[in-house]
Amino acid sequence: MENYLNENFGGVKAKHSSDEVLQKWRQLCRVVKNPKRRFRFTANLPKRNEAAAMRRTNQEKLRVAVLVSKAAFQFIQGVQPSDYTVPEEVKAAGFQICADELGSIVEGHDVKKLKFHGGLDGIAEKLSTSVGNGLNTDTESLNRRVDTFGINKFAESATRGFLVFVWEALQDMTLMILGVCAFVSLIVGIAMEGWPKGAHDGLGIVASILLVVFVTATSDYRQSLQFKDLDKEKKKISIQVTRNGYRQKMSIYDLLPGDIVHLSIGDQVPADGLFVSGHFVLIDQFSLTREREPVMVQDGSCKMMVTTVGMRTQWGKLMATLREGGDDETPLQVKLNGVATIIGKIGLFFAIVTVAVLVESLVVRKLREGSYLSWSGDDALELLHHFVVAVTIVVVAVPEGLPLAVTLSLAFAMKKMMNDKALVRHLAACATMGSATSICSDKTGTLTTNHMTVVKSCICLNVKEVSKENKDLFSDLPDFALKTLLQSIFNNTGGEVVINKDGKREILGTPTDTALLEFALSLGGEFQAERQAAKLVKVEPFNSTKKRMGVVLELPEGGLRAHTKGASEIILANCDKVINSNGEIVPLDEHPLTALRTLCLAYQELESGFSPENSIPASGYTCIGIVGIEDPVRPGVKESVAVCRAAGITVRMVTGDNINTAKAIARECGILTDDGIAIEGPDFREKKQEELLELIPKIQVMARSSPLDKHTLVKQLRTTFNEVVAVTGDGTNDAPVLHEADIGLAMGIAGTEVAKESADVIILDDNFTTIATVAKWGRSVYINIQKFVQFLLTFNVVASIVDSSACLTGEKTHITIPFPFLFLITKSPICSSNYISPLNYAAVSAPLTTVQLLWVNMIVDTLGALALLTEPPNDDLMKRSPVGRTGNFISNVMWRNILGQSLFQFVVIWFLQAKGKALFGLDGPDSDLILNTLIFNSFVFCQVFNEVSSREMEEINVFKGILDNNVFVAVLGCTVFFQIIIIKFLGTFANTSPLTYSQWFLSVFVGFLGMPIAAGLKMIPV
Repeated sequence: MENYLNENFGGVKAKHSSDEVLQKWRQLCRVVKNPKRRFRFTANLPKRNEAAAMRRTNQEKLRVAVLVSKAAFQFIQGVQPSDYTVPEEVKAAGFQICADELGSIVEGHDVKKLKFHGGLDGIAEKLSTSVGNGLNTDTESLNRRVDTFGINKFAESATRGFLVFVWEALQDMTLMILGVCAFVSLIVGIAMEGWPKGAHDGLGIVASILLVVFVTATSDYRQSLQFKDLDKEKKKISIQVTRNGYRQKMSIYDLLPGDIVHLSIGDQVPADGLFVSGHFVLIDQFSLTREREPVMVQDGSCKMMVTTVGMRTQWGKLMATLREGGDDETPLQVKLNGVATIIGKIGLFFAIVTVAVLVESLVVRKLREGSYLSWSGDDALELLHHFVVAVTIVVVAVPEGLPLAVTLSLAFAMKKMMNDKALVRHLAACATMGSATSICSDKTGTLTTNHMTVVKSCICLNVKEVSKENKDLFSDLPDFALKTLLQSIFNNTGGEVVINKDGKREILGTPTDTALLEFALSLGGEFQAERQAAKLVKVEPFNSTKKRMGVVLELPEGGLRAHTKGASEIILANCDKVINSNGEIVPLDEHPLTALRTLCLAYQELESGFSPENSIPASGYTCIGIVGIEDPVRPGVKESVAVCRAAGITVRMVTGDNINTAKAIARECGILTDDGIAIEGPDFREKKQEELLELIPKIQVMARSSPLDKHTLVKQLRTTFNEVVAVTGDGTNDAPVLHEADIGLAMGIAGTEVAKESADVIILDDNFTTIATVAKWGRSVYINIQKFVQFLLTFNVVASIVDSSACLTGEKTHITIPFPFLFLITKSPICSSNYISPLNYAAVSAPLTTVQLLWVNMIVDTLGALALLTEPPNDDLMKRSPVGRTGNFISNVMWRNILGQSLFQFVVIWFLQAKGKALFGLDGPDSDLILNTLIFNSFVFCQVFNEVSSREMEEINVFKGILDNNVFVAVLGCTVFFQIIIIKFLGTFANTSPLTYSQWFLSVFVGFLGMPIAAGLKMIPV
C-alpha cells in the first residue's frame, strides 16, 4: 500500500506543488461518497485558474494605465485639468476632496492633477490633516472620515453558516441512497403492517442518517470557526503612524485617508498614498503586475500620507481574485485520500458481491419453492433489505472522514499553538515540522533576548566598561570626539527619539539603533538638536548585504561630512586613521571587544563637489570608536537545544555577527560542541561541492553569513542530504530562504512583513523555545493522525468483513463463514454431504443492522476523530527519532496493531454468532434479537476499548495522561451513555433488546479483552 501511495499520491509537496501534480491525485479519487466534504480543504483548481486569468487581465490593465499616464504626462504639460467640483456630502463632512478624486490622482500617477489641488500640502489641507502631526483623533471627526472615505478593509467572502455544513453533509451519495431506501421501506412497511409498526425500520434509518449528518456538520462547523479565528490572527499587521503629533503603532486596518504612515525596509504598504519625505526608498510593485504578495518596501524609509483605503486601492481591487482557489492541500491529506480510495474500492467490491449473493439466495429459494412468478411485499422488503445491507457496507467501509482528520488535527493544533506563541500560516507546516531533522536558527532575537545595551566601548583608543552607574565615564573625552560621536549616532540611524502620549521619552527603532541611541543620550546628547543642526543630504540604509549604513550631512558651518557604521571588521578595514585621546592620528590595532557584538563608527570630510546622486565613499574614513553591544541569551534556550538534540534534530546557528561573538553565544546555548565546526560565510562560499559534502554535516555555526549563504546551506541540506529543514528569518532578504526551506519560521516581533508573508509559521515571541514547542506539536499532529488511522482502519476491516460474511449465514446451521473463505469452502473437494453454499439458505441477515452500523460508524469516524486527534503533546514525543523525508506513514507497527486487533474482534463476533445461543442458553422467539443485541453491544465496546488502546501505538501504558484530554474523556462518556440509551430505550428503531446485568457485564468484558490483546501485540517486534 505504501508503494502505491508513494507512486500515485506522493508527488504532492508541503508547498509549491504544481497544478499538474495536484490534478493527478484528484483523477484517482473521482468517485467519492461526498465530494463537497472530501475536497473541502483542497485547492479549487478550476476556480484558481479562472481567478488567475482575471488577475492577469486586471494587472495588464493596471500596467497599461501606468505606462499611458506616464507617456501622456510628457505631452500635456501645458494642459490644465478641468475644474473639480466637490460633492455636497463631502463638503458637509468637512472635506474638500472626495475618495474618487484621490484615487484617480494616485492610480494614474497624475502629477498635473496633484498640482491642481495644491500639491501635498493642498491635499493635506483638503483632507483636514497635518503632514507633521497627522490626524486629529477626535471621535466625531474620525467617524465622519470613515463615512466619507471608507475603512481600510478588503471585501471578504461571506461566512458559511451551520446550515451550509448540514447541506454539505447531506451530499453524501450513500446517505442519499439510504434515505431513498428508508422512504421506500417506510411506504411498503406501512402498506403491509400499518402505522406505526410498519414504519419502525424506515424511521430508524432516517433518524440515524439525521444524527450522522448533524454530528458531522457540527464537527465541520466548529473546525471552520477555528480556521476563521486563525485567519484573523494572520491579518494582524501593525504599522507606525503619527496622530495628534505622536508616533504610535496601530493596525493597518484602522488607517484612514490623511494618516501619516512611517515605512521602512520590509514593511507592507498598507494603502495608496503620497510620498511625504524619505531616503533611498524603493517600493516593490511587482505584486501589482505579476505575483500574489502585497506591495512591500524593498529598501529605504519614508513617510507617506494615506489617500485611498480599502477596496478603492489598487491592491484592494486585486484582492477579490487573490483569495480565490484556496490553499494547496497537504501531503498527508493527499495520502489519506489515497488510503480512503483504496479502502473504498475494497468496500465497494465487498458490497457488490454481498448483494449479488443475497439476491442469488432469494431467487434460488423462489425457484425451489416454485413461486418465482409470484412476488409479495415481503419479497420486496427482503430485496430492499439486501440493497440496504450493501449500501451500509459502503458507508462503513469508506473512511470519508479520513482526509478531513488531517485538517481537524491541524485546526486543533494550530489553535493550541497560538497559545504557545506560534501562528501557523500554512496547514502543511504543522505536520512537516513533526518530521524536521534540522533547524537553522538566527542568533539575534531568537537565541538571544534582542534587548541590546552598550556594555563596553573603545573610544579614542580608551577601552571602558559602560554602565548606568558610571555617568561621568566619558567626561575626559575631547570635545571634538564627543561632538562627532553624538553627530554620528543621532544622524546615522534608522531610529528616533520621540515623546509619546504620556509625555515620556521613547526610543523607536531596531534593537541595535535603540542601544546606540540610549548610549548617546546617556552621554548628554539631544536627539532633536543634533538632527536640526545638520541637514541630511543622502542616506544609504543598512541592509544585510552591505552590513553597514551611511549618511552624508551638510554641516552648519559649511562643508559635507560622511558618517558610516556597521560591522567592526568591515568598517575598520575602510579606516586609515583613528582619533586618540589627544586628538592625534595613531595606528589602529585589533580591537579588544571580541566576545561582544561590535559596531564601528567612522566619519570623513567630503569635498564640496559631492552630489546626492553619487554613492557614499566606501573607504578613507577616520574611526571615531567601537562599541560592544551585549544581547543576553534567552532563558530556557540551552534546555530547548538539548531537547532538540535528544529528538534527533540538529540545531545550527546562522548569523551575520562576527565569528567570535557567534561561537561564544553558540557554546552558551549548547549548539557548538567539541566536534562541531564554526565557519564564516566568505569561507563557506569558496568551498567546492566535494568539500561541502564532508563539511556541511559538521557545521554548527555559520558567522558573517549573507542571505545567499543561508540559502545555499538550506538547499544543500534539503537536496543533497535529504533532510527536512526548518529555518528562521526576520529580514527582507530572508524571504528566499524561508521560501526554500521545508518550514519557514518568521519572527513576529523583529520580522518584517516580507519575511512573514514568505513564512509558514510566525514565532510570535521570537523565542527559540517556541520553535522547539512547534516541533513537539508537529510530532503530536503526525502521531495523532497515525493513531486515528490505525483505529479507523481496524473498524473498517472488521465491519466490512463481519457484515458481508454474516449475511451469508443460514437458518439451518447458523455458522458464520468469513466471506473471503466462502468460495474456498464451496469449491473444496472434501465437502460432500456437509456442502455449504449460499444457495442453501432460506433466509439471510446481518448481525449488525443498518442503524447499528451507522451508529458505530459515527462513534469511530467522527467521535473517534475528536478523541484521538485532540491528544495534547507530551515530552516523550521529543525522545523519538524524527520521521524524516522518507518515513512510511502507515508503519509496520500500525499494520501489526490493525491486523492483530481486527483478527481478535472478528473472532469474537464470529464466536458469538456461532455459539452465542448455546453459551447464554438463549431460546424462544426473541433469541435471535437478543443474540444480535449482544453482538452489537460487544462490538461497540470493542471499539471503545480499542480507542483507549490506540492512544499509544507502542507503549503498553495507555492510561498515562488520559485525564489531561477532556475531549477524549467526554467522547468515551458520551459513547457509553448513548449506547445504554440505544439498548435500553430505542430497541424498536435500533432493532435491539434490553439486556440483563450479566449480559451487559459479558459485553463489556469482551470489549475489554481487546486491551490485553493490544498490549500483547505491542510486545511483538516488527
